[in-house]
Amino acid sequence: MALCDDIRYLTNRALWETENLMKCIPDELWTKRYDGIPMWKYLYHMLYSMDRWYINPYDPAYQNPEFHTETLADLNVIPKDECLEREQLEEYFFKIRSKIQEYIEQLKDEDLSNPPQDCDMSRFLLILGQFRHWHRHMGVIYGFIIEDAGKWPYVLNMLGKYPNEPMPNFF
Repeated sequence: MALCDDIRYLTNRALWETENLMKCIPDELWTKRYDGIPMWKYLYHMLYSMDRWYINPYDPAYQNPEFHTETLADLNVIPKDECLEREQLEEYFFKIRSKIQEYIEQLKDEDLSNPPQDCDMSRFLLILGQFRHWHRHMGVIYGFIIEDAGKWPYVLNMLGKYPNEPMPNFF
């Protein structure tokens, strides 16, 4: 099996878990603040990083989502009244998912050691780095949901089966 097959396998599982996690966030927690930051901003930070860093953070053709502002993805900046709606972030996630899936379908093992255009990091380093960041933030959001809602969003693990029930799925 090729390395890119493993990347496709784990990326698709992680994308499923991300969609499920988003659907597991109760409405009453959407704007709840943790250390001054609302839940939606933790989610946006994670999604924005997936969008920017999984493929090429220096892509000259990259365009921020229309609702993006300079500090919207910065977890060091506590927002005042702004709020992203669930539908905005779900739509953004679906665009990111399509973009990443299209990218990994074309990816070949020999591409992994080379950097994308205008970037000084290999494609493999970007993917691994994004998995590290992406899952760290998923874990934070999982923790908020578990603490406040008392439910654990479903995790596929390495070989777990996809649930037959529609999302959200909990343990």
